[in-house]
Amino acid sequence: MRSSNPVFSRRGFSRAGGYAGFNAQQQPQAGNPYASNPYAANPQAGNPYAQPNPYAGQQTQTPGQPYTAPPAPPSAGRMTMDDVVARTGMTLGLVVVTAAVAWLTGLSLGLALGAGLVAMVLGFVQAFKRKASPALILAYAAFEGLFLGALSNYVNQWVNGAAMQAVLGTMAVFTAVLVMYKTRIIRVTQRFYRFVMAAAIGFVLLMAVNLLFAAFGGGDGLGFRSGGLGILFGVVGIVLGALFLALDFKQVEDGIAYGAPKEEAWLSAFGLTLTLVWIYMEFLRLIAILQGDN
Repeated sequence: MRSSNPVFSRRGFSRAGGYAGFNAQQQPQAGNPYASNPYAANPQAGNPYAQPNPYAGQQTQTPGQPYTAPPAPPSAGRMTMDDVVARTGMTLGLVVVTAAVAWLTGLSLGLALGAGLVAMVLGFVQAFKRKASPALILAYAAFEGLFLGALSNYVNQWVNGAAMQAVLGTMAVFTAVLVMYKTRIIRVTQRFYRFVMAAAIGFVLLMAVNLLFAAFGGGDGLGFRSGGLGILFGVVGIVLGALFLALDFKQVEDGIAYGAPKEEAWLSAFGLTLTLVWIYMEFLRLIAILQGDN
């Protein structure tokens, strides 16, 4: 199970590994409780999602005998909702604490940009690691908090109350998506995933082009982050963040249901933190555009 954010999905969403609950037509193998479990071995013939369980122990099979799945891992070593909540609380709590430090000390924008760059590098390093590194994830949270705190303080001086409005907006989106996911108004399927990823790739590419034009041509580049287009893209960014929250919730739900190892809770916390930071940044930008000329 990996994060559902762009570039952070290396096992959960892939043609080789499939995704828990996405292969709706796959039928459990008779007598094999692990047949549809991505966290258990299932070399079922003709199943494109079947592959050995990376979390299972040594797997042996007597030639000519039907495959027998290994015993499930001990429940004490499996991820639980309490694990996800605790680690997400630690990660987001560290973001809030360091953001408060940056705000109260008046950290300069230059140092804030440096902290943001370090956070981005740490995030990519964790993204391409095979296992979660709690120290790396917490370090990312600390530097990300410094960046957000200084940036929020700067925007708040320009637009009074912008930071609190962005926080409230982020909390509202989180709550709304959670309720819609739990009541199955939002259903995460393969089609849903493909749509979200395609939209996210297009969005990021457009923002990258806009940034290049701004860097070499000055101003706001193609204008995607100011005026009417800025408002439109701000709303699109928030909606994309909300859709990624649904993917994160699906990741957590399936990880718990299929016995993901306990350390995977750190990856869930990492993914949720990334998504919430994305939503907060889009809200902050949108509020600055809407109220900046008042």
